[in-house]
Amino acid sequence: MSLVRGTELFAAARKGHYAIGAFNTNNLEWTRAILGASQELNLPVLIQTSMGAAKYMGGYELCQQLVEATIKSMNITVPVVMHLDHGNFEAAKAAIAAGYNSVMFDGHDLPFDENLEKTKEIVALAHSKGISVEAEVGSIGGTEDGVTGEGELASVDEAKQLAATGIDYLAAGIGNIHGQYPANWKGLNFDRLKEIADAVEQPLVLHGGSGIPQDQVEKAISMGVAKLNINTECQLAFAKATRQYIEAGKDKVGKGFDPRKLLLPGTNAIKDTVKEIDGWMGTRPVKMVPEEL
Repeated sequence: MSLVRGTELFAAARKGHYAIGAFNTNNLEWTRAILGASQELNLPVLIQTSMGAAKYMGGYELCQQLVEATIKSMNITVPVVMHLDHGNFEAAKAAIAAGYNSVMFDGHDLPFDENLEKTKEIVALAHSKGISVEAEVGSIGGTEDGVTGEGELASVDEAKQLAATGIDYLAAGIGNIHGQYPANWKGLNFDRLKEIADAVEQPLVLHGGSGIPQDQVEKAISMGVAKLNINTECQLAFAKATRQYIEAGKDKVGKGFDPRKLLLPGTNAIKDTVKEIDGWMGTRPVKMVPEEL
């Protein structure tokens, strides 16, 4: 199946009380691992790049073409959404121009009125090309591509105003953070999640999914979260497997150092991580592709 936008997929997920995994890629190996795991599970997937990852990989156009070509070469038949994660205003426009199917405009660090106006601009531009838009209200704690959020709870009123711009899904700060969670983390604020879910119709997005206990993830999904973002969990799995491979001296076996063999354990670890976390996302219908697609 070719790349698709996310609007119908995530609307169906919220209605059906399940979620779809959104996994960050950083190179070809990560892309193959994420797509391969999704194909084995026969589940839709959102594969995304941050601004930093896109710069590292050679730009938005190259990233889009890499994912599209990999889908073809691997004969991937499940729906795949190509998404920009935490993009600023210029990055969102660049990803739209490059052919991404979905973009996140993250204006949480701007004055709210400016965030609102720029979100409207991105929605108008993206929707004119059939592209989905995610926006953020409140702040997701931790640092993502140099933008640091304190993790404050999202305002219900601001959530309603952003939803009224016509966005397709909404990321809301409910105590979640990027990166590893500290030992004194208080957990997700389900009271605020309920308030926001009751106030907006759009599917909700839970960022910082790595490290949130499974029972909290499942509860959030039951309350309206339809997109679960995962990155740190894959980074840790990749680093651990690669380090163990090197420490065991396996990179020196046979002909000597082989970068393809060095990357394989980490790639397999990412694939296993994607499959494990996808198991948390609720009971999904056998037919997960809406008629609109």
